[in-house]
Amino acid sequence: MIDDSPLESVKSQIDVEFENSNQAKIIYDSIILEFKTAPDYRSSMDLTLEDNKIIINIDAEDSTSFRASVNSAIKWINLSLQINNLINI
Repeated sequence: MIDDSPLESVKSQIDVEFENSNQAKIIYDSIILEFKTAPDYRSSMDLTLEDNKIIINIDAEDSTSFRASVNSAIKWINLSLQINNLINI
């Protein structure tokens, strides 16, 4: 990490919208445990289900940990969607 970085922290809210509330609930239930058990040394993630959206709040100490959190969230959602699509074929 760069010691003289002016960046003190990164906070963001990411809204992921699904086709319907049922699909959002299935994906939410599939990934919530990952969010609760993810190591939170330099960042924290909070997940909320609202109608057909999953809302992800990320609070990170630096851009590197923020990027890692975003990548993890996208990976978990994408994997859950792929598995859900396989089951529904």
